[in-house]
Amino acid sequence: MCCPLGHITMQQAILLISILLFCLYGLLLIYYRLAWHGIPDYKPQTTNPEPQIKITLIIPARNEEASIPACLHSLQQQTYPSSLFEVLVVDDHSTDSTAGLVKGFVAGNIRLISLQEFTGNDELNSYKKKAIETAIGESTGELIVTTDADCIFPKNWLHTIACFYTGKRPAFIVMPVRFRTGNHAGAIFQALDFMALQGITGAAVYKKVHSMCNGANLAYTRKAFREAGGFANIDRIASGDDMLLLHKIYKQHPDGIQFLKSADVIVETQPMHSLKDFFNQRIRWASKAAQYDDKRIFWVLLLVYFLNCWCLVLGIAACFSCSILFWFIGLLACKTAVELFFLYPVAGFFHQRSLLWWFPLAQPFHIVYTIIAGWLGKFGSYEWKGRKVS
Repeated sequence: MCCPLGHITMQQAILLISILLFCLYGLLLIYYRLAWHGIPDYKPQTTNPEPQIKITLIIPARNEEASIPACLHSLQQQTYPSSLFEVLVVDDHSTDSTAGLVKGFVAGNIRLISLQEFTGNDELNSYKKKAIETAIGESTGELIVTTDADCIFPKNWLHTIACFYTGKRPAFIVMPVRFRTGNHAGAIFQALDFMALQGITGAAVYKKVHSMCNGANLAYTRKAFREAGGFANIDRIASGDDMLLLHKIYKQHPDGIQFLKSADVIVETQPMHSLKDFFNQRIRWASKAAQYDDKRIFWVLLLVYFLNCWCLVLGIAACFSCSILFWFIGLLACKTAVELFFLYPVAGFFHQRSLLWWFPLAQPFHIVYTIIAGWLGKFGSYEWKGRKVS
């Protein structure tokens, strides 16, 4: 199967491209692993005075009757004094019993805000950004913490955040999130995929090579939000209440973005329950990539996308050539090995190392979904919370 390309055969060209892509990708993941190891594990110092910072916790919620009770119950178990934090649940036009369930909680620091009272029946490009913006306008805390209605929190979550903020005074705190896992393959795959994203997030923020975060576990000061102009100029984008805001605040406070690496602040969230919901979530995440002001992340995303596309091309070509099958298996094995090398310490932090046995089996689906979600994130549409977004 020789197709001369100058003096280079087709097989030689395939080998060179494979080696080049893998070397770039492998060096990137080795860098991320070293960076992850460099992040200091944070523990509040018992000799320091107890923090007295007022925190406003914001939870946008739309049709979350199945998850909001557990979410609020875990907040009632917080060790941080209830007088020092308020919980603002913003009901985003729910059609189920979400609002009634929130009202039923007797805790005096939990308050329900109806987004419809502030927006009427106006159609918005991003309801979640509007919900957060509305809650900040109603808040009294110096430090804003955002999360989702399907999350569960460790009891020392807010106390650790308050200690970290009091000691270091960052403008924006990025914190870890993990998926709850069950026995079905879909949840395991999502947990592995998300764990990798979280490891890269921590490493990248710590090294300041590019900025990533997840809206299920963020904190930033009210002052930094105001100085950055809030969601102005990004409110037309359906997604991005987390990373796009981070990029805006980064411009104002380039040294004020920090990653809080502590087991006491790992927030747990639910995986998607169907393949359709999973793809809609990932397409939603991918849809904001073109809007990133931090272009350093663009080159990382491009490398990852090209490598996965190349793996798919080789996989298809391998069906017609035994020699290409050899290179395809070799590239897949090398890709899997270097990803496991990166993931091992990250999985230890999240107490999910047992999931790594499933990682090689998940590799083919990961390649296919990355390509599809990346493409549709740029050129397609998706449905989220019962709303069609294009």
